[in-house]
Amino acid sequence: MTAAINVQLDHAQWVGFHFWDIVMPLFLLLAGVSIPFAFVKRLSAGASRLSLWPHIIKRFVLLWVLGMVVQGNLLTYDPDEFIIFDNTLQAIAVGYLGAVILALYLPVRVQLLATAGLAGLYWWVMETLEVPGFGAGDYSPDGNAALYIDEIVLGSMREQDSYYTWVLSSLNFTVTVMLGVFAGYLLRMNAKQTTKLLALSVAGALLIVAGLAWNPVHPIIKKIWTGSFALFSGGLCYLLLALFYLVIDVWKFSIWARWLIIIGANSIFAYVAWHTFDFKLIGDLFADGLEPFTGDWYPFVRYTIAFGVLFVILWVMYRKRFFIKV
Repeated sequence: MTAAINVQLDHAQWVGFHFWDIVMPLFLLLAGVSIPFAFVKRLSAGASRLSLWPHIIKRFVLLWVLGMVVQGNLLTYDPDEFIIFDNTLQAIAVGYLGAVILALYLPVRVQLLATAGLAGLYWWVMETLEVPGFGAGDYSPDGNAALYIDEIVLGSMREQDSYYTWVLSSLNFTVTVMLGVFAGYLLRMNAKQTTKLLALSVAGALLIVAGLAWNPVHPIIKKIWTGSFALFSGGLCYLLLALFYLVIDVWKFSIWARWLIIIGANSIFAYVAWHTFDFKLIGDLFADGLEPFTGDWYPFVRYTIAFGVLFVILWVMYRKRFFIKV
């Protein structure tokens, strides 16, 4: 049992899906959920679409730079060490920018078609681009077209021993953020709460089925963010949204969710802090003496303590009303 839990607390090695794989899609999708709420409010107040762009560009740049701080070696101040595109925050930045363009300038039905088109374009490139030594349609770690494109475009400014891809995957980053935009539309629609709940649940189930149906020919692979992964993980995110909507908005049972509010109030700070400072080492500092007693549970205990330390910091920030926004 402990081995099964520990496996789920790490990413799938290649094809497949683990519990931990939901974190990054959830970040991207929630970035999309906020778009209808933020922009409709401003547009309704008389703002023009053009006036929104300074904020959009500022957010894009801040996310990109923070991504380079976290995993791009920016603080080495050595251009030879820079990794230009290799981080969740940069994936959010790219997906957010693409989704904003679609959401601001296209009707909803065309947004749906464009989102499907982006996933289809990714698939078409994966199936048709010839990778030297592997051919087309290869989904192996070394032979896939997404990695080949990254090697050409990013060259030495990418993580050389990593199988994560970013350039072609940006198409599906936008797909994931757009799934969040559509969820935002569902939450904003003038309908009963039960109707919204049903819509989120049905949409989530359909996305999961679509991802699984696509998987045999277009595998679910997080590291290259395939279309099937975007659909499958997006469906799970929809079901999570539906669950939270049911418990918090419909049942009005929100006391238990206070810890989520505390994290959400400074979510970007939490992500940057977790990846910049070695909280796992802090977990070892507090839990090292427990290893003989916890056995196979030690990795879980270690992560729990490490997260607890970060949470205390977030709790103090929340109590002091100190919020870092991007």
